[in-house]
Amino acid sequence: MKAIMGEKLGMTQLFDEESKVIPVTVIKAGPVRVVQVKTEATDGYDAIQIAFKPLKSVSKANQAQAGHYAKAGLDPHRHVLEVRVDDASEFKAGQEITVGDVFELGMKADVTGYTKGKGFAGVMERHNFKGQGASHGAHRVHRAPGSIGAASTPSRVFRGKRMAGRLGGTRQTHLNLDVAAIDPERNLLMLRGAIPGPKGAVVVIREAVKASA
Repeated sequence: MKAIMGEKLGMTQLFDEESKVIPVTVIKAGPVRVVQVKTEATDGYDAIQIAFKPLKSVSKANQAQAGHYAKAGLDPHRHVLEVRVDDASEFKAGQEITVGDVFELGMKADVTGYTKGKGFAGVMERHNFKGQGASHGAHRVHRAPGSIGAASTPSRVFRGKRMAGRLGGTRQTHLNLDVAAIDPERNLLMLRGAIPGPKGAVVVIREAVKASA
């Protein structure tokens, strides 16, 4: 499994050969550094730990973190991720991985991130409820959810009932996004369509696991 971490910069558009608009999300993908290599012999499975965005000051890391990165000869980073690989012997601690090592033009990618947090929201915003009538004596209930079904039977509210509550800030993965363009010199990856999170959010970009021909 090939993967890299990146920072969402925002959206723009490209034009294909027929001058059709292609909406793309621009990601500053990597470079990432290999912090640890796990093998079948030592850990029971093959994987690597990759790190993204070095800390501005080493003092911001605790002793355990600083020691872990020091083994690989690296300064502490802000984000770390473990990625399963087929053959861990292809990697070594301290190695740099760039977007050009992971993706090529025409490939498909899966992007995982956290959606924009929107705080406490009502049922119309959170679940697209229609709302109640605004005429015939209806008094300040236009955006209320209505009955939640907790009568004497069943005498409780079932788990998962759609009600007002916290909206956004959840982990989400978008599958099979086309790699529209790559700029290896500036570590830029452009994917067709939108990805989760606000500008500046850190996302994980993996080689698509369900890519269709």
